Amino acid sequence: MIMLLNWLRRLRVLCRKELLAILKDPASRIVLVLPVIAQTILFGYAATFDLDEVPYAVLDDSHGATSTRILAKMDGSGIFRRVSTLRVPADIADCVSAGEALLVLHIPSDLESRLATGNTAPVQAILDGRNSTTASVALTYLNGIVESVNSERGAGQSLRLETRAWFNPNLETRWNIVPGLVATLSMMQVIMLAGLSVTREREQGTFDQLLVTPLSPPEILIGKALPPMFVGLVQATLILIVCRFWFGIPFAGSLKTLYACLTLFILSCVGIGLSISAVSRSMQQALVYTFVLIMPLILLSGLATPIANMPKALQLLTWINPLRFMLDCVRRIYLEGAVMADLVVNCVPMAVVAALTLPLAAWLFRNLD
Repeated sequence: MIMLLNWLRRLRVLCRKELLAILKDPASRIVLVLPVIAQTILFGYAATFDLDEVPYAVLDDSHGATSTRILAKMDGSGIFRRVSTLRVPADIADCVSAGEALLVLHIPSDLESRLATGNTAPVQAILDGRNSTTASVALTYLNGIVESVNSERGAGQSLRLETRAWFNPNLETRWNIVPGLVATLSMMQVIMLAGLSVTREREQGTFDQLLVTPLSPPEILIGKALPPMFVGLVQATLILIVCRFWFGIPFAGSLKTLYACLTLFILSCVGIGLSISAVSRSMQQALVYTFVLIMPLILLSGLATPIANMPKALQLLTWINPLRFMLDCVRRIYLEGAVMADLVVNCVPMAVVAALTLPLAAWLFRNLD
């Protein structure tokens, strides 16, 4: 019994010592508490498949009583928000490709005459399949409205909803998620490598020697940035090969356009990683900072859940997240075949992040060492 008590006493002392080692550093206490709270809040608001608003456009060639009833139900549902009333079928492509509307409802001119003769009348819904999960949920809501109109008519299934998904014909979730990993996994690797580049030399005692060499700070920064960029591009290539040849997802765009966007994106990630490396005193600290940062970046990117589903405050916060814009670039290039002129609005924020973080990292290297 005495031996057991002595063993428990020794174990208690050891556990107390370890807890004190963990909690004695104020910075460590902050890292242990604040990220947990912040990520819980982010998961609660950002990681949601609830669809509160569906932007849609309509091409109504009928202008009859039934089409008016359908549109009234959609506009009054509180879920569908009409963003455009189209005039000719040629407008549909521009509306969907630009991401202005998640779906376009096309009501044919012979709708009323078909119903009057007792025939089945088709109504076509064209979906943006680049976000397959959201499109599927929106289609469920639309089916409910069509069934409601059929029930009110008392004519069975006189209206029939025909669906056509662009850029992802079968609305496969894999087509939405897997191409996005080209950017997401590359970002994780690049930020981690860049974040460890300087702290590794600090722990080994070689960083001070590097600063007194003939190399200028910009040359050191470039030398630290290029290897992670190269690794990130190689990793993106491997993921791209898996997407195309293992999963068989057809590539509709240009490799030149994709790699131009990837280079800019990886440059912004290197700037973030080097900034982390500059403020970290050890490799362990750099790893903690990296993991704390990567989770919110992924949550606020739109990889799994649409940004439009998030609260307005979080939507504004995504504008400083380069992954959000690279995901849109990858999906539009891969699935849609978008060209560089279509992606300028996404490239500008990534360039701004790179232009801010790289000079910040250089300044931190000079002033913190």
